[in-house]
Amino acid sequence: MSDAHSALITRFYQAFQRLDAEAMVACYSDDVRFSDPVFGALQGKDAGDMWRMLTTRAKDFSLTFDNVRADEHSGAAHWVATYLFSQTGRVVINEIQARFVFRDGKICEHHDRFDQWQWARQALGVKGLLLGWTPWMQGKVRAQALKGLRAFQAAR
Repeated sequence: MSDAHSALITRFYQAFQRLDAEAMVACYSDDVRFSDPVFGALQGKDAGDMWRMLTTRAKDFSLTFDNVRADEHSGAAHWVATYLFSQTGRVVINEIQARFVFRDGKICEHHDRFDQWQWARQALGVKGLLLGWTPWMQGKVRAQALKGLRAFQAAR
């Protein structure tokens, strides 16, 4: 067990609890690779900007995390985010399993996994319930998320 890497994961999520994107991004390597079911694969500045965008727009946000574990090369954690989804005004409780890879004392890979259909049912309501499991709807959600990220980046 790597105490330094466990502390790094803890520092990342404590910063997230405070909605402090800069402290979160400071835990990442410059070329970090991030992925999740909504944004897909992001790298480097795009991953950092995603956290900047999400923390800036967060409404009624809370986060808990547990089961942090790490060794010299990789780590994992479980976290739950509760927030108001701005596009629909619906409350989302998203349970996520995170995996990490470390290099030179930083997170160089961060992969979040969660049930996208469950997320869509909460975030989108009936439309998410009926279509959230389909590749079409999942692609539409991803395109909308990336469009939002690009607009956020252009406005900075």
